[in-house]
Amino acid sequence: MKFNMKIKDFAAADMNVADGLYHFVVTMSDNTQCRLIFTKKPDWKLIGVNRLLTVPCPICRRDYYCNCMSKYAEEFEREVLDKELISSVL
Repeated sequence: MKFNMKIKDFAAADMNVADGLYHFVVTMSDNTQCRLIFTKKPDWKLIGVNRLLTVPCPICRRDYYCNCMSKYAEEFEREVLDKELISSVL
């Protein structure tokens, strides 16, 4: 199944400036929520994607942990960096 959801909401959740780790919670256009974990050493890079268990996975329809969103990490990173979402919440 093709995953073509776009980021609807982007919010800062947690940060550890000393280690350069930042957690953001994103809400997708279908109301799926994910936690994106970025590092800033020296540039922003996405290092982890976790789906929050608010709704079933839009890809595999599981209602428990799966790794489907990790397959689309490059698309998440590209959208966040292209739209400069990080600078808008920090």
